[in-house]
Amino acid sequence: MKVLVTGGAGYIGSVTSELLLNQGHEVVVFDNFERGHRDAVDTRARVIEGDLRERDSIIAAMRSVRPDAVVHFAAFALVGESMQDPQLYFRNNVVGGINLADAMKAAGVPKIIFSSTCATYGVPETMPMHEDLPQKPTNPYGESKLLFRKRFCVGAMNATGPDLFFCAISMPQARRKKFGEHHDPESHIIPNVLFVAQGRQEKVMIFGDDYPTPDGTCVRDYIHIADLAQAHILALEKDVSGPFNLGNGDGYSVKQVVDVAREVTGKPIKAEVAPRRPGDPPRLIASATKAHTVLGWKPKYPDLRTIIEHAWKWHQANPRGYAK
Repeated sequence: MKVLVTGGAGYIGSVTSELLLNQGHEVVVFDNFERGHRDAVDTRARVIEGDLRERDSIIAAMRSVRPDAVVHFAAFALVGESMQDPQLYFRNNVVGGINLADAMKAAGVPKIIFSSTCATYGVPETMPMHEDLPQKPTNPYGESKLLFRKRFCVGAMNATGPDLFFCAISMPQARRKKFGEHHDPESHIIPNVLFVAQGRQEKVMIFGDDYPTPDGTCVRDYIHIADLAQAHILALEKDVSGPFNLGNGDGYSVKQVVDVAREVTGKPIKAEVAPRRPGDPPRLIASATKAHTVLGWKPKYPDLRTIIEHAWKWHQANPRGYAK
């Protein structure tokens, strides 16, 4: 297939692009490089520099490429930033998404794989999270993702394909994959813990240790980047539609992440407890039963130690990420 990957210079987009190419697909990356990295794009992919907020830019790209499908990663994804500047998120994630939908319609592109977020659920009514839970986002980031999803569900266009709701706080690198995680600022727990091990940060902050969890710290689902990327590809290759939650089914606490990172790196890794952050649920665990049965998806790297080991190897080999 010929696949247009929006946000292909970002972390998930770059790894998904690499795996698509490895599996024989043709990849065109569409990115404005505002938050992605040129060095994260596989050299086998064609690159179109453009911005989804510029309607003519994405329409011209779509008509030029005429892909068989779109895999859509291009979005801002920081909850705290979305609270401080909601317009930034609605302009980028919603307006940009509408422009993408219009471009697909104009070029007759029939399918989109939309990488969504568990933030659309807000505070889940039950755990683990299944696809039929009410969508009640509690921040502009989650709301912006939900609004884009609704754009496809009201019959505005004929494109089909799943929303992939993934519950992942950090998604470290597979051993043989070339591309790793580099955000500025970095909000994910695993790279921040590893930055302390590298000496790039003095300590890692644990926001709250009085939650109703076994050790008092928040529990989250963690997905390896290779497993996450493969789920998108399976959805692309199958004739399916609708939302699919992705997760390992078991969560790990923040303290567990720090403890395992200490064992993997052999470093002490100073951690300091800070007050809770507003809106942080005690536990976020996804049920991936539907993805298992319909997509045939099975994570290859579900163990937290393996996830951190692969991340540590990449950060050791790239101590400054993609910075020159």
